[in-house]
Amino acid sequence: MMFMVVALGSVCILLALQYIRSILAVRSLHRQLSEIERGSHMEIAVECRQKDVLVLCRQLNRLRQQWFQDQRQYEKVQKQLKQNITSLAHDIRTPLTGAAGYVQLARECEEPVRRNRYLQTADDRLLELGDMLEELFLYTKLTSEEFEPELCEIQVLPLLSGCLVGLYRQFEEKGVSPEVEFQSENLRVWADAECLRRIFHNLIQNALLHGRGGIVIRQRERCISFENLVSETSRPDPEQIFERFYKADSSRRKGSSGLGLFIVKELTERMGGKAEAELEGEWLRVRLEFPELKEM
Repeated sequence: MMFMVVALGSVCILLALQYIRSILAVRSLHRQLSEIERGSHMEIAVECRQKDVLVLCRQLNRLRQQWFQDQRQYEKVQKQLKQNITSLAHDIRTPLTGAAGYVQLARECEEPVRRNRYLQTADDRLLELGDMLEELFLYTKLTSEEFEPELCEIQVLPLLSGCLVGLYRQFEEKGVSPEVEFQSENLRVWADAECLRRIFHNLIQNALLHGRGGIVIRQRERCISFENLVSETSRPDPEQIFERFYKADSSRRKGSSGLGLFIVKELTERMGGKAEAELEGEWLRVRLEFPELKEM
């Protein structure tokens, strides 16, 4: 009988010690979590060797590590967002300030030819600004899941020709001409006309703003490629070229929001196609592939 009492007492003492260790471990975890909440980067640890407590400690450390990773990513995104907003504000202000300056010069100029040239330059700056604002508006639409292109069968070459004609003055200022090589002039594609027009416009304008020389547009079977020579100061990274606000040149280029090629990829994929880029020597090549390219 005495033996049973002693054994039962020993068991009670062991259970009591185990309970105390568990309480102390929980309190220790609570203190460490409070330190982490206040900004500490300490790793959670317990002296208790109970299996359940150790499992809990490991899970808390995994959550802690994930939380720090998410926090770093959030801070990185916020920093990048602030930089992008600052850059965009600069990009928008530049053509606006330029247009205002040329309008002022035109007001003060009495020579008709020079005044018209000033007004034409101001008009060009305002067109740049309008195009940038249109890209920003389209960007906000693309970030919404509700945006859906209205697909229909479109003949590619006339639409592309219209985009080239619309940028005639820019080609003239550069002193270059576009080269267009189509295997099939009657090629049709299943796409949204406005989206396709914006894709072509952005790719041509990107070549004019950031390339040196003209642009070569080739169509081979299911693929349409846009090729241009890149300048030494703005060699793009094909892995990043479709990212929003990406610019290969650290200096701000006029008329560029950094959204042009991002919009190209987004619109192409929204229409079921694919956009890829590669840099081969001094040539940047952007390839577009649309679903079910057809010949009439």
